[in-house]
Amino acid sequence: MSRRQSKHLAAPRPLSQSSLARADLKADGRWIVRPMSGASALKAYRCPGCAQLIAAGTPHLVVWPDTPALGVERAVDDRRHWHTACWERRL
Repeated sequence: MSRRQSKHLAAPRPLSQSSLARADLKADGRWIVRPMSGASALKAYRCPGCAQLIAAGTPHLVVWPDTPALGVERAVDDRRHWHTACWERRL
């Protein structure tokens, strides 16, 4: 019996292909922003804007750079989960 490949080795889902995704221009570059509904938010994340938890079931944003950082193969590998208000306040 063969073992199933780890989900961590699989390529990430193409989030930027979503019709709900948009591009935001901030002081540090262009970012892809996708809203996450409360029903789709199945686990807690820590918001990089305020360092507080985004509880499971809370609507929020998934954000990643449009262009990968140096040494990062895919920009989506740098995606982070933000409170909507924290992202909107970010310059």
